[in-house]
Amino acid sequence: MNAFDKATKLAGYRSDYALSQAMDVNRSTVTRVRAGELQPGRAFIGGALVALAPMQFDDLFEVVR
Repeated sequence: MNAFDKATKLAGYRSDYALSQAMDVNRSTVTRVRAGELQPGRAFIGGALVALAPMQFDDLFEVVR
């Protein structure tokens, strides 16, 4: 389980739908990012930082070059 998934569980989000509502993005976006089918964009990252506060960017995401 990656850091993002751990943080969502600790925050109490039990479904992609609940998380997507808190992040203000589509459920399918959350599902696709978690499955590795889509790279997280600005809206996803911003929503994650709001929904999973006080977690910071470096706690949730890994920058790959």
